[in-house]
Amino acid sequence: MNYKIILIALLFTGFLSCKKSDNSKVLYLGHTLPQTHPVHKGILEFQKALELKSNGTLKVQIFPDAQLGSEREVLELLQIGSVAATKVSAATLSNFVPEYHILGIPYLFRDKEHQFNILEGDIGKSILAKGSKFWLRGLCYYDAGSRSFYTSKKAIRTPKDLEGLKIRVMNNQMAINMVNSMGGSATPLAYGELYTAIQQGVVDGAENNPPSFVSSNHYEISKYYTLDQHSSVPDVLLIGTKYWESLSKQEQIWVQEAADESAQAQKVFWNESVEECMAIAKKAGVEVIIPEKSLFAEKSKSVVEDFVKEYPEMADIVKQIKK
Repeated sequence: MNYKIILIALLFTGFLSCKKSDNSKVLYLGHTLPQTHPVHKGILEFQKALELKSNGTLKVQIFPDAQLGSEREVLELLQIGSVAATKVSAATLSNFVPEYHILGIPYLFRDKEHQFNILEGDIGKSILAKGSKFWLRGLCYYDAGSRSFYTSKKAIRTPKDLEGLKIRVMNNQMAINMVNSMGGSATPLAYGELYTAIQQGVVDGAENNPPSFVSSNHYEISKYYTLDQHSSVPDVLLIGTKYWESLSKQEQIWVQEAADESAQAQKVFWNESVEECMAIAKKAGVEVIIPEKSLFAEKSKSVVEDFVKEYPEMADIVKQIKK
């Protein structure tokens, strides 16, 4: 069903109103991931922590599996105040808040420790705050691992192997430029269409993290997984500013604390899921390839150079991160 039809129906029934009859407030949170995903488990921790801190006066109702629409559609619902919160990829969010483009720069982070030192420090918090002027207030980052290439017919061992291959990417300019710089042909495509597109040869492969590779069942039709780990784009837990401003100062504190606690719990879920999903993929006959990452990093340098030229005001932030 079209999300706009759902929205209209919900608005007319008062389903998305902030208050319930028992005077508790309900935070409606929609996202696109399945309930088995480690990010959804992190959101469940947010739900649990917020209800506990508020003694049940703030409740969270979660709509997973894209019930309220795609990531972009739910972001638009947040902006007009019809939904309170969501979880989206920073790549999708960059189409609304330019500063999130920074987090998609290939090989920006040296390792996981470096990444979360940045995300949970001053730089990461400042980027979360940038969304407020677009009615999208960032609460915290969730670990979405590192994205790597997977293909159906041909293994990728060096960037040269990408030549002539159509690789599905998110509809994000950074991702498009990165794949093209490495020699592939970037093909933006809706995630829900990807299984069939690989199966029918519309695209030759895609790029994503292990939990998404397995939860989407793409491992069934893509038997080569190259762990080049070209980008580590986090997920972001967001709250619409219209809902945020309806909360008292104390309620805002509870929401932020619950988000921060859920982010730490989600990291554990993520690591467990990566181990489990890699085991599933290998058992299903997927060849896991560990390439020389520096070859891919070298090819993608032009993406960073072009980004700094296009967004000179963000050049200093990139330098700070690399330091």
